[in-house]
Amino acid sequence: MKTSPLRKLAAFCILAVGAGILIFAVSTSSAGQRDFISYWAAGKQLIHGANPYDGPAILALERTAGLEGDRPLLMRNPPIALFLSLPLGFVGARAGMIVWMLLLMASLMASVRMIWILFGRRADRLHLLSYCFAPVLACLMAGQVGLFLLLGIALFFYLHQSKPVLAGAALLLCAIKPHLFLPFVLVLLAWILTRRAYRILAGATVALLASSALSLYFDPQAFSQYLHMMQTGGVEQEFIPTLSVVFRIIIDRNSMWPQFIPTVACSSWALSYFWTRRKRWNWLNQGLLILIVSVACAPYAWFSDEAALLPAVLAALYRAEDSRRPIWPFGIIAGVSLLEVISGVRMTTGFYIWTVPAWLIWYLYAAAGHRAEPVGSESGEKIAAQQASQ
Repeated sequence: MKTSPLRKLAAFCILAVGAGILIFAVSTSSAGQRDFISYWAAGKQLIHGANPYDGPAILALERTAGLEGDRPLLMRNPPIALFLSLPLGFVGARAGMIVWMLLLMASLMASVRMIWILFGRRADRLHLLSYCFAPVLACLMAGQVGLFLLLGIALFFYLHQSKPVLAGAALLLCAIKPHLFLPFVLVLLAWILTRRAYRILAGATVALLASSALSLYFDPQAFSQYLHMMQTGGVEQEFIPTLSVVFRIIIDRNSMWPQFIPTVACSSWALSYFWTRRKRWNWLNQGLLILIVSVACAPYAWFSDEAALLPAVLAALYRAEDSRRPIWPFGIIAGVSLLEVISGVRMTTGFYIWTVPAWLIWYLYAAAGHRAEPVGSESGEKIAAQQASQ
């Protein structure tokens, strides 16, 4: 299917207008009021050879950008994610925020297009609902990295057959928040071993080593500084709206170990689920379920991280439509979560605990009514392989 020049021009105009609106909105607000500021401050520290996890120094930088209060917004991502912060250190907070937001928008648009191709270039345009997906909007409003996670997942699905080395390297974007994907990673490793897909493992290893080397070049003590920050940063005293945190509060709110029990249990289930289906495993079918379960049982996660679940949410929407199942459950979940975001409900409140379980139930509901081969599972991957080879 070729895109006409008129459609290309229209798409370019829409992108240009959207970028202009985004730049205007960003330039008239304070960078210090968004989570983005933690990545900018870490980049500033990094280019000067200083500790990117130093609370007092980060706070002083963030105040110059408009942060209010006496508590710094620390970048809690491991040092392998510092490649994202490093370029921001060379520009001011406002310019950095504009570049950051444009990168987030580009990641979203690229991810949505790849998902659309993978599921057969459907003419129903349901993929456009992605731009109203509440976690996506929460990401853009906060300047969070959830859309980079989405891009990593989409690239892996898109390239794992045609360009496995690049598919593995793309997983570096998921490694910036590795705790979200523990069952997914274990299943991926098991799949690599059973399919002997070692080029994916090679791509991921090279990307991780290169990212680590870059971080150590600018800050040789980055990993020890990160561990110290995580031990003294007080994350255990925060309420994070996830099932794992609620489980810990019920068992023993003063201990951290109960928070990891759901992850261990889900990882064991995920490996068992994969092993019984290893001969017919398809990442656009069973893999999407593992993706949702991984985020649902993560030790901690924020609502904006759920942007990475977009492929599974869209797949469920396609399957419900194909099997003629009602899609009003999706409308309720999407509508309520969107209303929370638009109303300014803070992500640190308990009002977002329900969202990941709701997406999981939505996916299971749609999959239960879809007995045929998953939408676009083979045809979409063939299209993706042809697209990537062009």
